[in-house]
Amino acid sequence: MTDAYTFAIQLARESGQLLLEYYTNPNTQSRLKADHTIITEADLAADQHITNAIRAQFPDDHILSEEHNTTYVDTATPTWVIDPLDGTANFSLGVHYWGVSIARVVNGWPEIGVLYFPYINELYTAQRGGGVQLNGTPLRVSPPKHPISFFICDSRLHRRYDARIRYKCRILGSAAYNFCAIARGASIAGFESTPKIWDIAASWLVLQEAGGAIHPYEGAPFPMVAGKNYEGTSYPVLGAINAETLTQMRQKITPKQT
Repeated sequence: MTDAYTFAIQLARESGQLLLEYYTNPNTQSRLKADHTIITEADLAADQHITNAIRAQFPDDHILSEEHNTTYVDTATPTWVIDPLDGTANFSLGVHYWGVSIARVVNGWPEIGVLYFPYINELYTAQRGGGVQLNGTPLRVSPPKHPISFFICDSRLHRRYDARIRYKCRILGSAAYNFCAIARGASIAGFESTPKIWDIAASWLVLQEAGGAIHPYEGAPFPMVAGKNYEGTSYPVLGAINAETLTQMRQKITPKQT
């Protein structure tokens, strides 16, 4: 049987290619879900492809997915936490920052994290304790190489928090990609104010294994809790190139008074 890491990489590549077919098809349909987020034919097709493949290869594992099942059953059984299409709004509007996120959680913690952003050809692959690679090349965070650095955030940051950030802010529209961007040196730090567990499970591991720092701003996504339905829970998360920068950023982001 194929090992889980190799399997996850192949599955992410396959799913990314499937998403590309929908992305380049002008007739791909989309609609609003009950929570007013967008879902497309591509989300559902990729979710089905990933789910079927996991069930065939690892029939005893559990699956937790944004579009499929949102309850973490137990810590004793490995669980695949997947977002078949992160950055759906970008995808729908023709903005290229979107991709597939696949994590395998063991004893409540991500052990494998694979993310593939096919249009920009970036494949991040991480194993706990084994480092991370970008397109097959080992990846480590490094100090900024330029006098100007980016701080990546989501569109809700300034509605929910007062952020006194001296770096240039950028909104890329993909929670999963944001923390990968820190790992590869495109950003010095980043903040996501309302990510769900499937948005961050894989990229959390990627940034950690690249030597960066990532920490919940409030609440703790890991270890995951047996029996918990994760559909309605968001986990504000702050990531940075190192612990010192993360501490500095945390001191400059405070919740707005209501």
